[in-house]
Amino acid sequence: MARPQPPPWVHAAFVLCVLGLGGAIEIPMDLTQPPTITKQSVKDHIVDPRDNILIECEAKGNPAPSFHWTRNSRFFNIAKDPRVSMRRRSGTLVIDFRSGGRPEEYEGEYQCFARNKFGTALSNRIRLQVSKSPLWPKENLDPVVVQEGAPLTLQCNPPPGLPSPVIFWMSSSMEPITQDKRVSQGHNGDLYFSNVILQDMQTDYSCNARFHFTHTIQQKNPFTLKVLTNHPYNDSSLRNHPDMYSARGVAERTPSFMYPQGTSSSQMVLRGMDLLLECIASGVPTPDIAWYKKGGDLPSDKAKFENFNKALRITNVSEEDSGEYFCLASNKMGSIRHTISVRVKAAPYWLDEPKNLVLAPGEDGRLVCRANGNPKPTVQWMVNGEPLQSAPPNPNREVAGDTIIFRDTQISSRAVYQCNTSNEHGYLLANAFVSVLDVPPRMLSPRNQLIRVILYNRTRLDCPFFGSPIPTLRWFKNGQGSNLDGGNYHVHENGSLEIKMIRKEDQGIYTCVATNILGKAENQVRLEVKDPTRIYRMPEDQVAKRGTTVQLECRVKHDPSLKLTVSWLKDEEPLYISNRMKKEDDSLTIFGVAEKDQGSYTCVASTELDQDLAKAYLTVLGRPDRPRDLELTDLAERSVRLTWIPGDANNSPITDYVVQFEEDQFQPGVWHDHSKFPGNVNSAVLQLSPYVNYQFRVIAINEVGSSHPSLPSERYRTSGAPPESNPGDVKGEGTRKNNMEITWTPMNATSAFGPNLRYIVKWRRRETRDAWNNATVWGSRYVVGQTPVYVPYEIRVQAENDFGKAPEPETVIGYSGEDYPRAAPTDVKVRVMNSTAISLQWNRVYSDTVQGQLREYRAYYWRESSLLKNLWVSQKRQQASFPGDRPRGVVSQLFPYSNYKLEMVVVNGRGDGPRSETKEFTTPEGVPSAPRRFRVRQPNLETINLEWDHPEHPNGILVGYTLKYLPFNGTKLGKQIVENFSPNQTKFTVQRADPVSRYRFTLSARTQVGSGEAVTEESPAPPNEAYTNNQADIATQGWFIGLMCAIALLVLILLIVCFIKRSRGGKYPVREKKDVPLGPEDPKEEDGSFDYSDEDNKPLQGSQTSLDGTIKQQESDDSLVDYGEGGEGQFNEDGSFIGQYTVKKDKEETEGNESSEATSPVNAIYSLA
Repeated sequence: MARPQPPPWVHAAFVLCVLGLGGAIEIPMDLTQPPTITKQSVKDHIVDPRDNILIECEAKGNPAPSFHWTRNSRFFNIAKDPRVSMRRRSGTLVIDFRSGGRPEEYEGEYQCFARNKFGTALSNRIRLQVSKSPLWPKENLDPVVVQEGAPLTLQCNPPPGLPSPVIFWMSSSMEPITQDKRVSQGHNGDLYFSNVILQDMQTDYSCNARFHFTHTIQQKNPFTLKVLTNHPYNDSSLRNHPDMYSARGVAERTPSFMYPQGTSSSQMVLRGMDLLLECIASGVPTPDIAWYKKGGDLPSDKAKFENFNKALRITNVSEEDSGEYFCLASNKMGSIRHTISVRVKAAPYWLDEPKNLVLAPGEDGRLVCRANGNPKPTVQWMVNGEPLQSAPPNPNREVAGDTIIFRDTQISSRAVYQCNTSNEHGYLLANAFVSVLDVPPRMLSPRNQLIRVILYNRTRLDCPFFGSPIPTLRWFKNGQGSNLDGGNYHVHENGSLEIKMIRKEDQGIYTCVATNILGKAENQVRLEVKDPTRIYRMPEDQVAKRGTTVQLECRVKHDPSLKLTVSWLKDEEPLYISNRMKKEDDSLTIFGVAEKDQGSYTCVASTELDQDLAKAYLTVLGRPDRPRDLELTDLAERSVRLTWIPGDANNSPITDYVVQFEEDQFQPGVWHDHSKFPGNVNSAVLQLSPYVNYQFRVIAINEVGSSHPSLPSERYRTSGAPPESNPGDVKGEGTRKNNMEITWTPMNATSAFGPNLRYIVKWRRRETRDAWNNATVWGSRYVVGQTPVYVPYEIRVQAENDFGKAPEPETVIGYSGEDYPRAAPTDVKVRVMNSTAISLQWNRVYSDTVQGQLREYRAYYWRESSLLKNLWVSQKRQQASFPGDRPRGVVSQLFPYSNYKLEMVVVNGRGDGPRSETKEFTTPEGVPSAPRRFRVRQPNLETINLEWDHPEHPNGILVGYTLKYLPFNGTKLGKQIVENFSPNQTKFTVQRADPVSRYRFTLSARTQVGSGEAVTEESPAPPNEAYTNNQADIATQGWFIGLMCAIALLVLILLIVCFIKRSRGGKYPVREKKDVPLGPEDPKEEDGSFDYSDEDNKPLQGSQTSLDGTIKQQESDDSLVDYGEGGEGQFNEDGSFIGQYTVKKDKEETEGNESSEATSPVNAIYSLA
């Protein structure tokens, strides 16, 4: 069978490692061994003077080592100095200054010695220095005088600190100095001006030094600049002008280097450090800097530009970075270059560091100490801290340069050897011991470990062991078979078993056996193979608008025996789940997406053994960022070029730019749209008006919305000129009958063209052609008084400023004020068109009686009464307008069957004229409105009760009602039935054909003209079949019938007792006011209560008044005579009526039963109710 191939996903192997493949030999601590340094302070140890001094040195060994120190290569007697102590079981020195003392007294070079009976180990030589933050020397700085356009260097010269302080420049008011390619700080801390401009005088300049250990900032006295200029006015409009220097009279110059000086220099850097090359140039305009390497390219993976391209940094320098670099400074006047020769030296670095050597008696071995550097380092061997040359001779030891060879070693050969390799740039010191032991094999890891690994991964089973001589190690699987090595297995030199690709069949128990001449030892490792964690539905890249909802999916398959954890990263950092986010097992939902949500989202599905990652990028479409760095160039009398740098489009292309302007004379602070440009433009020529102090800003627009406005540009004022246009919308209208008000739209700032904008107003009567009258006005209106009524005038309004007048304006016709019309329409004729509309005809008035502009003829009409008796009507006046000079019109939306009156007037701009004679007319009968409050009730499954009220607007004499209804069941319709009722009937009962179907009812009222508007209702839905069957099942149960009978008997007995007690002395409840007749509707029915009486036992219905004013009976023809005045109706002893009544047609059938019903328990219930 072919070996299964790993899937496309890759998981990190979970490997248990105790010993590295090439790591140093570790002797178990229960065995005797020489000392080993485990912890020490750095070589250059700088300490804070405010704290106690701590110099670390820790070591291990068996027996435990003792410690002593040297200072400046001489024994340091700790016991003689009360401030110095050594930590217990450690060589760490503690120097305590709580009782006084100066830390500077302890500066020097320290070295720690750890010793037991098998040898001595050494620490590095530790150079102890105390941090220093000296004060800045006091000095009085004179103002720095410099010519505009000249270069300038402000020197910092910070006090020497340890370590060197961080330098930065600020003003004396602690405002940062803005740096750019013209003004920047050099690596030495000086502040360089490539050229000085007038605005550099607006602040002072102070160098600040921040010291690391003391966290203090020291400030140098500030420099004050005095810039000499040929153009003393600080015209801000020239600041960003491309020819700013020539515009201000500053001569342009070719670049020259301010740092470094000259055309060439050299620089040395140590291997592994950062190389910083710097070129700062002066010139007008400010030069640009570019970097090159002679004979090759800059190392792109290590090189980066800093300080506006004035510095080149190459990190982790190696010998290949040696060579010649040059910087090129250029502007439009020329270019200059500076060459820097870079030499890379190297402090010693290890090629082969000596490692501990464990030998059995009689074995051979060697210690190797190889290092490289530039210049080549020298190698010195020591044993137990002493030079090897002065140590006692050992015939079993041979020194061959950087190697010590041991032959036939014995117990006496145990020692600690030191290799010191050094050159002028530094040194390396390494300890390596030689230990001679006779030890049978032993296992160093816990027994019977369980290791779980992921299918198809590479893994390694470690079996750390020790023995001397070094044992051989073999592996077996499941306690049988041959030694595992070869094929899918590989045994490393340290005994680790590597399985190149885990398969299911690799699961089992692995045994490692270590053997030497003194014995053997074994250990077991149980290996379990688990399925990999895999994301099978990954999140996808998405593009979303701001404010929308986004869902990122992440569905995972994993080994069920492992605990799965799903987490999310954003931009490689753990994602904080805010209240706008919802994290579920298989997805992440983000509500109300914002710009800050943009980025890469990584789903991390992890178990104890492995993890799988899936990444998606969310792009948020947002409004663009504001444009910036607005610049005005090409300044002309009537135009200027505006240039800007577009802001970030936030993933939605910019479609338009809107340029706005603000002026500070007419509407300061108010921004107006000037022009609009396509989104691919960032420079435009703007046409300007004279005498406007412009300030511009730009708004970017994309599909999502508009950006915030940019910061305003500098102001630019154009020169003045006479107006080129006159005000618009000139009108002349009277506000009174003897005046004329002349108005116009005032001109704005962009059309004023000069100071003191005013208007010359001229007018004269049109028909007389008299001389022009005129007046000068600063506002936007002028009133001409003492004018005849409604006379035409010629009007002109001309703009003027201090530079002159605008062209002659156009003549506009206006009118003086109007007076009320003097005449009314005559010969008004009314013709009835239908029940709701009439037509009118009249004689028009003469034009000289209008006394103004005829707006309309207007009819005032009101409803005098209805032809229906006792029907109240509103007599509110209404009006109908007929615009223009016309002799006829139509009035609609009248009430039918009503008496109306009407008057006519003529209307002008002042108001109504006199009224015409009153005309009367009557509208004919019409169709009624819909019946009101049509109600459908279903008291049981056999009947449906219908009730309604009369129409709100009968519009005539009602002759009856028409009811149409049909049954339906779903989409199936039954046969329609039509019922006609008398005008007084307002109730009807329908007997259902089946208990399942519903009914649709349509009801309309009729007059002699026809049927009016109909109203439609449907019967309630019947109970569902399951409910009905359930009720039937319960009703047929014996226990239910017995329970109901018992309850009914108890209620009946209770009612009889109550009735007897009330008959003996109680009062029956009666109506509060006996003289109030019973209403037309039973209140129980009004509130939806269930009525148990049948049609023949309904409560008394009140009579209603018919539309013609006579009393008409209801369909039942009931009256009080039928129910009491004839003597057959029964009354209680207090006079309340308790008899039952029926409709007249069934009265004779029920009269004989009334006396017995009056005293029955049922009638007692009705009377109590």
